[in-house]
Amino acid sequence: MRTFRNPILPGFYPDPSAIRVGEDYYLVTSSFEFFPGVPIFHSKDLVNWKQLGHVLDRPSQLNLDNIIPSRGIWAPTLRYHEGVFYMITTYVDNDKEQHNFYVTATDPAGDWSDPVWLEDAPGIDPSLFFDDDGKVYYTGNRVPPEGQDYPKHMDIWLQEIDLESGKLVGPKHSIWQGALKVGHAQEGPHIYKIGGWYYVLIAEGGTGHTHAVTIARSRNVLGPYEGNKANPILTHRHLGRGYPIVNVGHAELVETQHGDWWMFCLASRTCGGYYRNLGRETFLTPVSWENEWPVVNPGKGVVEFESAAPDLPEQKWPQSPARDDFTDGELALVWNFLRTPRGEFWSLSDRPGYLRLQLKPERLSDLANPSFVGRRQQHLSFRAAADMTFAPQAEGEVAGLVLLQNENYHFRYELGLEAGKLALRLFERRNGQEKQLASVPYNSEKVQLQVEARGQDYSFYYRTDEREKWKLLLGGANGTVLSTDLAGGFTGAYMGMYASSQGAESSRYADFDWFSYEELN
Repeated sequence: MRTFRNPILPGFYPDPSAIRVGEDYYLVTSSFEFFPGVPIFHSKDLVNWKQLGHVLDRPSQLNLDNIIPSRGIWAPTLRYHEGVFYMITTYVDNDKEQHNFYVTATDPAGDWSDPVWLEDAPGIDPSLFFDDDGKVYYTGNRVPPEGQDYPKHMDIWLQEIDLESGKLVGPKHSIWQGALKVGHAQEGPHIYKIGGWYYVLIAEGGTGHTHAVTIARSRNVLGPYEGNKANPILTHRHLGRGYPIVNVGHAELVETQHGDWWMFCLASRTCGGYYRNLGRETFLTPVSWENEWPVVNPGKGVVEFESAAPDLPEQKWPQSPARDDFTDGELALVWNFLRTPRGEFWSLSDRPGYLRLQLKPERLSDLANPSFVGRRQQHLSFRAAADMTFAPQAEGEVAGLVLLQNENYHFRYELGLEAGKLALRLFERRNGQEKQLASVPYNSEKVQLQVEARGQDYSFYYRTDEREKWKLLLGGANGTVLSTDLAGGFTGAYMGMYASSQGAESSRYADFDWFSYEELN
């Protein structure tokens, strides 16, 4: 029996939404303050995924200027109808005001349209449903019109939408308020029509430990909807905090071309206690139907690390090399910026075969767009390294490696000037308080920096080039600083390359010859 391993998308890939078009599957996830936004993937077998690009890859589509961590793009939904792909999502601003919009494309790899912003569309987590009669419905969540009976009490609502004009039309309909009052934060609704029933699948319980998936059905799209007496149909909250897969929820149902059903959901892996450095990841689990209700992973009822693979021909994609030598004309799809990139601060052509980062005044601790190019941490234990050439000329000019959860929780492993002389320094920023963990004199503008993480034990190394052995700068640094359980928010840990003049103007730059990332067993 062929099996697969969860998570199918490791690292910070939350709120999965997936569709089937013929024999092809497509999936998107949330991206919050990172640019480009909404990564989109393609699969033939539901297990192996290849990134096609990002739905929101132009500044005209996504302005993240000064956005605070864990705002920005929340919970996209992907849909397809009559040759057109639709991605609908919520942009949450710094005041937590919610702005819903959709974009379209005829090719999921892009280009996608500029946003169509929707008026009078309160709440988050919008979804689209195309009914058999040609009508299209928008569904999302909102504060109940009659008021909230308890904290985070939300209403799932539905309204017809005219996609030609980009406007909601007709009355709003409250269709469900969840399974139980303890299941607060009703959100993430998706509507499906299966066997004459309309089903509304939602997330409840908040996106933390009590997260859950519940479902209701009706013979009429407008309701009334009856909840499944077996709700929640998926949760791990009853398994305790020692279980290695936690906060399971925010799901999507997909039917294969052979009539089998599967559920995508988010969940987190814990590490070194109840710490979730990687954020919320995308998992897959089988579904069957009994009495016209879905049963998730029959006989077990939980998401497993290993399951029987879908009955689809296996389609593996070429794996990206562990080392990026920056020899292509554009950045690989794995790389992101913090917020919308402004200014010409990075280049692959100024020095071919290198990623050049210009120093910017912005710091990593600023709510700005620093000179940072990063990728997700995808494994609980990993090794990352980079080859850098950098010649600072003033105090405050720094460049190096960064391990990032947000502006107030991160590690910075930098080359800079200390009392006028070159030094390698390691800083930890925890709860906004900065501490230098280690420093060593260094006498070359060329350096290779490496970090090894084994669980929450982080060690930092350096050398001049491959002819030397790695030298330990510091071992045993506490990686929990990169967990959402300390830092808060909804994202996962990133790592990458960084250059800053820390408030001053500078014409200096750092050249990165390569960056490598690999899992440690």
